[in-house]
This record gives sequence, structure tokens and C-alpha cells, in this order.
Amino acid sequence: MGIVSYRYGDEREVRIITTIKKTMPLGNPVYPIMFAIGGCHLLNDTLQAVIPAIFPILEAERGFSFTQLGFVLFALNMVASVLQPVIGYYSDRKPRPYALPFGMAFSLIGIGGIAFAANYWLIILSVMLLGFGSAVFHPEGSRVSYMAAGSKRGLSQSIFQVGGNTGQALAPLISAFILVPLGQRGAALFMIVAAIAIFIMMKISAWYKKRLEQEEQGNRKKVMLSSIGVLTRKQIMIALILLLVVIFARSFYVTNMTSFYIFYLMENYGLKIKEGQLYIFIFMALGAIGTFFGGPIADRIGRKNVIVLSLVLPIPLCIVLPYVPLWIVIPLIVIIGFFIMLSFSVTVVYAQELVPSKIGTMSGLTVGLAFGMGAVGAVVIGMLMDQIGIATTMIIVSFLPVIGLVGLALPKDGKITSKAAM
Repeated sequence: MGIVSYRYGDEREVRIITTIKKTMPLGNPVYPIMFAIGGCHLLNDTLQAVIPAIFPILEAERGFSFTQLGFVLFALNMVASVLQPVIGYYSDRKPRPYALPFGMAFSLIGIGGIAFAANYWLIILSVMLLGFGSAVFHPEGSRVSYMAAGSKRGLSQSIFQVGGNTGQALAPLISAFILVPLGQRGAALFMIVAAIAIFIMMKISAWYKKRLEQEEQGNRKKVMLSSIGVLTRKQIMIALILLLVVIFARSFYVTNMTSFYIFYLMENYGLKIKEGQLYIFIFMALGAIGTFFGGPIADRIGRKNVIVLSLVLPIPLCIVLPYVPLWIVIPLIVIIGFFIMLSFSVTVVYAQELVPSKIGTMSGLTVGLAFGMGAVGAVVIGMLMDQIGIATTMIIVSFLPVIGLVGLALPKDGKITSKAAM
């Protein structure tokens, strides 16, 4: 029985299959770093969560249209989306350990700008700075998570991603308990969050730098393991395209739920902002829980199985959600939130195993695309709500998870053990 591994130098990559004769452990997980980078992901995405959280405030106080709000989210997510794979590719070739606190410094400036911006275009500029900070953090943070994972690759990526999803889940609470009473200026409190993140990242970057120095001193050959069998370049490209379609369907739907479903709850059920945001929090909190369990489950039953399960099971629930009475909404969003985010960390690991020599690039591509689709989704949904109404838009968006069924055609993966071929 063979294991697929990758050995690569500066310019080329060679795929080899070997019969196990000698084995080498992948290494023990470095749990303090795994949890520290996951905590930084929480702080980073808490800053991003301020943007959808402030939407009801901007709509009420500034008179922004849904289309304008959509472009605010577009500016944030598109900057993060476009730059993430670029930064990931660059870091694959030349890692920069202190890029993490450097990027967070831009986020600190951006969040301060959002709090004090006097007009629409200053808000756009501020969210672009926030997007740049996020673009730097995600591929570098995912790389740190991978380096600290040892044999617990799925668990490590889940810890990392659940930190981000937990930060995003705070958006409704931020809106209800900080921005509603304090208004736009309340966003300034999150400059403290950015400062805390910079302090922790300095510690992580020191470990990151030391780890790189150890590898250089030992002249270690980089070896990555993949649970996916031997594929041709064409098959890898097709698999990546299918995976990106899955990410599109999931991200588009989640953007609708986290940024615009609040307006449906207010219009259709008569809820106030504070009440409606608690429903959004439940959806996002269960999404964070689903993200955490997705990695360990995938380690046991396979990445593809989790990806398919994540989109197949919620389909009928998503379709009926716009029609149900209020008392059924919470049970539905609990199940939808848990399962639709079950594959979030798994899609990242699956992409990394398709092209194991490009860990940063694949992380930047998959997570960056999630941001990008969220950006496009925000604009499209905002325009639809302005043109055809909130209720009709919710009905149309409810069919998006059906597109994710293309995941059934992804190459099957096996189980990675804690041993690597020599």
C-alpha cells in the first residue's frame, strides 16, 4: 500500500508514490500555537464582523440604500479576496513571519476610520484597509496552523477556522449591544481588539521565525502528505474548479444570512434590530460549532464526504426557510448553520492536499474566494432587495445550496496516517 507524498525544491515539484519501508512521524501538534493563531483569527474576524453589524446603523443614521451597503461589503471582501492568493503565493516562496502583526496594523487603522468616517467614500476606504489586513492574515495564519498541526491537520485547521467563524458570529451581538446604543462611534472600541491581536501575533511570529530557522539550519527537505490519490494536472484543475463552485454556493448563501436576513426578519416578522440580531447570532454560532467539528469528522470519514454532507443535508431546509412561521425559524437556522459551515475548514485542507507544495496559495485561493463570493453576493443581494423586494430575494437565494451538489464529482480521498513515506 502506498502513500502519496510531495517533495519539492525552489522551482519544481515531483509527485512520488512509495511503498512504506521506513517511516517518519509527522511530528507532535504544537497546541499552544494552534490555539493562539485560532484566537488571533477570532480577533481578526471580530474586526470584520463590525462591518455587517454596522449595516442597520448606517441604513438608519446615514440613509444608505441596500445597494450602497452591498458595495461597502464588496469593498471589504474583494480586497481580501484578490490579495489573499497573491500574498499566499508570495509567502510560499519567501515566508515573512512578521507579516501577521504588520497586516493587523492596517486593520487597526481601518477600524478607526470606520468609527469616525464622515461620508460614504471614507467608509469605503476604511473597509479596504481592513480588507488588506485580512488578506495578509489569512494565508499566513493558515500556514502557521499547518506548521503547528503535526498529524492533527484537520483538527488544527478546524481550530483556526472556528476562531474566525466565532469572531464573525459576534456581529449580531456587536450590533445589538454596542453599535445600537453607541452608534457609529462605538466601532472605535474595536481598536483595542486590534491592539491585543498585534501583541499576540508578535509572539506567534517569533515562534514562526524560529521554526523557519530550524528548518534552514537542518537543511530539511519539505515533505507534504496527501490523502488524495495520484491525479493528472487536468484532473487537479477540474477538482479545484468543482471545489470553488462549492465555495461559491456556500459563501453566497452565508453572506445573505449574516448580512441581509436581518432585514427579512424585521420586515416579515416585525422584529426589532436587537431581536433580529439574536437570530443571526444563533445561525453564526452554530456555524462556528459546525466548523470546529468539520475537521475532526473529515479526519475520520474523509474530506469529500464532509463537503458533500455539508451542502446536501441543508438544501430542503434552506428552501422552506422563507415560508415558515417565526417559531420554526430557530430550529431551521440551527441545523442549516451547523451543516452548511461543516465544510469550511475542510475545503481549505482538501485544496491544500490537491496541491500540497502550495499551502499558502491554496489557503489564499479557497478562503480568498470565500471572501470574494461574499463580496459579489453582497452587491447582488443588495441590488435585488432594492429592485424586487426583500421577500422575493430571500426565496431566490434559498436555492443556492443546490449548486453545491457538484461536490459529488470531486475525487475521493482516503485517510492520512501519522506516518510519512521516506
